[in-house]
Formats: sequence, C-alpha cells, structure tokens
Amino acid sequence: MKAIVILTLLGIGLSSCDKGFEDINKNPVQSTTIDPSYLFTNAEFSTSMTAQTIIYEEAIVQQIVTPFGGVNNGGNYNQDNRANTNANWNTFYTGPNKLLADVLAKTKDDPNRSNLYNMARIWRAYVFQMLVDTYGDVPYKEAGLAYLQGINLPKYDNQQDIYADLINEVDQATSALDASKRIETGDLFYQGNVAKWKRLGNSLLLRLGMRLSKVDAARAQALVQKAVQGGVMQSNDDNAKIQYTSIFNSPLANLWNGTEKANFYVAQPFVDYLKATADPRLRFIATKYAEPSKDPSATTEDNSPAAQIGMPLGYDNGSIPTAPNYPGTVGTGGWKYSQLNRRTVAKIDAPQHFITYAQTQLLLAEAAQRGWTTGKAVDYYTAGVTAHMNQLKEYDASATIAPADIQAFLAANPFDSGKALEQINNQYWVASFLNGPEAWANWRRSGFPVLTPNRYPGKTLKGDFIRRLTYPANEQSVNATNYGAAVARQGADDLDTRVFWDK
Repeated sequence: MKAIVILTLLGIGLSSCDKGFEDINKNPVQSTTIDPSYLFTNAEFSTSMTAQTIIYEEAIVQQIVTPFGGVNNGGNYNQDNRANTNANWNTFYTGPNKLLADVLAKTKDDPNRSNLYNMARIWRAYVFQMLVDTYGDVPYKEAGLAYLQGINLPKYDNQQDIYADLINEVDQATSALDASKRIETGDLFYQGNVAKWKRLGNSLLLRLGMRLSKVDAARAQALVQKAVQGGVMQSNDDNAKIQYTSIFNSPLANLWNGTEKANFYVAQPFVDYLKATADPRLRFIATKYAEPSKDPSATTEDNSPAAQIGMPLGYDNGSIPTAPNYPGTVGTGGWKYSQLNRRTVAKIDAPQHFITYAQTQLLLAEAAQRGWTTGKAVDYYTAGVTAHMNQLKEYDASATIAPADIQAFLAANPFDSGKALEQINNQYWVASFLNGPEAWANWRRSGFPVLTPNRYPGKTLKGDFIRRLTYPANEQSVNATNYGAAVARQGADDLDTRVFWDK
C-alpha cells in the first residue's frame, strides 16, 4: 500500500512538472520567423570573391600572381588543386544559393513581396551563371532544397539547359518588377530601387546573351536587343557592388594587408599592357613598396608608372631569380615587383563589383561592332573606358582620374574599327580587374587579350590554358552517382574540358 501511495504521488509530481514545459523552455524574445528581406541581404553580402578566385581566375588571365605553391597552388602553376578549385562551389552553394532558395520559398505566393521575389530570381541567376561558367554542369533545380524538400544529394543539370532557364528567369523577373509594389529597403545594392534593379536585370541579360556569341550568334543577338530595349545600366550609380567597411572587411583584405601581403604581385602581362598604353589607371592599381611585408605607413612606396615591374608567370619562389630582368628580393620579405596599391584597390574596405556600367558599355560596343544593336561601337567603347576610369574613385577619392587625363588616353589610343573586337575585350579585361570569374569567362568567350601561355614546368594541364575548374573532391564520394552522370555527359573532370559556350 505504501508503495502504491508513493508511486501515485510520484506520478502526480511528474504530471505537474510536465505542465507548461514547452512554455517554460521557450525563449520569449527569440523570433520564430524571419523576414525574407534579411535573408536576401545576407545572400547579397555572401556573394563575394574569395582568395581562391585570385589564386585561380586572376592568375589564369594573368593579372595577379604569386610564386608560391602549397596553399596558394593553382592557376600560377596550372595545376589542379581541389582545395582551391572548390572556392566558387563552396561559397555560392552554402551562401547565396541556400539563402535565395529560402527567400523564393517565402515570397513566391505573397503578392505583397513580389519585388523581393523577383530580385531574388535575378540574383540567383547571377550566382548560377558564375557556377556554370566555372564548372559546367552543376546542381540547379534541386540545389538549396535540403531543408525545404529534404534533397541532400542534388542532381546535376545540363549546363545549356541551366543557361536557357537563367535567361527566362532574368527576363521574366525583370519585367515583373513593379515600383508601385512594396520597396525592399534591405537591399544592399540599391535599397530596393526598382528602376535600378530593372537596369541590373537587363544588363545581366545582356551578359548572358553575349556569352553565347561563339555558339549561337542569332540567340545572342536577340537577347542583346531585348536587353537594350528593356534598358541597361546608365551610369556608375547603377553598379552592382558590395561596399565593405572597416568593420566588415573585404574578403580579399588579408591577401593584400595581412599575413599574405608580401606574397602576391601584379602580373607582368597586365602591368606591361597598362604601361604600353600610358594608362592613367596604372598608378592607382599598382605600386612598388620598398618593403612589401610592411604596411604602407611603415615603408616607402612608388606608384609612378615608369617604376612598375610586373611579376612574370612560369616561375616559383625558387626559380624566379632566373627570370629576365629579375629585380631582386627585399630583406624583410618579398620581391621588388609591383603589388596592388593598398591605399586604393587593395584597401580593407574596398568595394567588390559584380556587374558594372563599364562592363555593360563594352559589351554593347562589341554588340554594335557585330551589328547586333544600334549605336556606334566607338561611342559605347568610349563610355565604357571612361566609366571604368571614373569607377576607381569608388575605392578611394585619391584615385580620381581627371577628365583631361581620360581624354588624353583616348586620343593616344584611338578606337580602331579594324581591331575593334580585340580593343574592346582588352578593355573589358581591364574593367573586370579583381572580378576574376568574369574576366576569365569573357577571355574564354572572346579570345582577348591574346596571352602567352604560362609555361610552368610542373603543370597538370594538357593544353595551354585552364578552361574550367574541377568539382570539389567530396562530390566524387558523397554525391557519386550524380557526379558521375555529369562527368559522363560533359567530359572529363579536369582543367581542359570546356563549358558549352567555349567551343
């Protein structure tokens, strides 16, 4: 009897302890839902170029290089280093793709958030264009749906099919933006300005169309005309960029200002091109530090164009003393080659540009030269070059180029219709500096600038240039079936297989 009483009392006690258990353990100040605008802001912020894009893409197009291997091994040695080729994959799938999938799911059926929904569609297209341009076939339709639909091993989609859908998404989403609907002020690019988002969407449509110039000229022309009719970027005020701060530093800041600052240099082909054309941008891009391992305030610097010496490709830190006109080392660390100017383009709070007015005008210059749009190629070319020179002041006011200097450059390097495609795309190469994925993509598409292959003796590359980056190593084991299907469809998972528009 005594035992029964005890058990009864225990049961009553346990029952009473269970009452209100969930309420007691619920944080009264923690939000149970999140406004999708916050997810969108984070998606924009997390769409960033990482150090690996400097190690691969910027080295492939011969703008920035390091002679070191190890963790910095990549395009500098023409080797397949999957610890670095995975950068775009890891950055964009775990960051903006996942966040944008959530934004789309939360806003698709909410008419009040239609602008946010369509802005997310446009930016998702930007993210996936970069992924396709980098790897070829990638997970697309099933990407970002692990939480929403339980898809943990997404299938890879055919890259041509992805491009076709990206074009439709951008076209439809841009048309659907409506200034009379709710304005999404959390947007980092334009604070929800619908007119600017429409111009961004059409400029992205132009970029998508021009990517097809080698494989489907008729489709490329049609998309160019649609983008122009819709209205593309009109000035540098329309540039899509992230402006970093002293608190939220540029993701590349450590390369230029931290422990790696004595290890990266402006490449010789880029320096030589800017010097040969007496380009006023050179002094704001490159400088010679007496001691590269020290901060600018602790050493002397020389940004005069005549003093700049680009680091040649094809050498490592052991063999570079054998390079022609080798300038020597610095006792405190580094070489006497030009580096990025840490007072301008390499500041810790330097902006990162994604799609710009300068790039847009140069694409229009090529389109006009091909007869795909109205207007004169020379006028678009002039506007594009001028825009990028003026864009430098977005890094720092000290990088302002006087109008007279811009005019002098254009007069000394007049537009030549006989070499127009080369001239336009050489300038696109300059205008895309520090946006390695875009500079590399346009170089593969256009063939310009004409670069001498990097002849590093230890390359794993079969051809002369890297045409795509390889998938992350863990895709071969974790997502083996879908990985295998993609490789069987598009070709070997190596640095030589070309994406569909690079044929």
